[in-house]
Amino acid sequence: MHSDKQIGILGVGNLLLADEGFGVHFINYLTGNFVIPDHVSVLDGGTAGIMMAPFIEDADYLYVIDTVASDGEPGTIRRFTDEDIQAGNFQARMSPHQVGLLDILDLCRLRETAPERTEMITVVPEDLSTRIGLSPRLEPKLAQVMELLHQSLATHDIFLEPKTAAAGA
Repeated sequence: MHSDKQIGILGVGNLLLADEGFGVHFINYLTGNFVIPDHVSVLDGGTAGIMMAPFIEDADYLYVIDTVASDGEPGTIRRFTDEDIQAGNFQARMSPHQVGLLDILDLCRLRETAPERTEMITVVPEDLSTRIGLSPRLEPKLAQVMELLHQSLATHDIFLEPKTAAAGA
């Protein structure tokens, strides 16, 4: 049973650059639609860089939601495991905040404060223009990424309950 483990869900990205803000939009989607249990922490990391280190260090299992520019079709969702991250198996060009995130994870490993497991769920952006809001192609990906997150959390016996209309009233 993993109920004593601390789960961290981190959304990163720049809200001012359309789809680049996917991770932050995802955190808003998550907290707006699901009840978050006490042992699950959620952070809109924005482009905070090293300021995310305490959140990362507090997590036993860390999930990072972000965009990644790669050769895939816009809207393509990819999951990277801890092994992929440590081996550098990203077929992508990193944005500055992702490089910062990988640097923080390396620093945490050196300090022996890194999460036991880290998983990244990424989406290929379509629109990186200066505007707030997701492109029509990426908007429906919020629910698809949520489904992948549900599957991963279930392996730790964590099931996020949807908020009911009555609970939000």
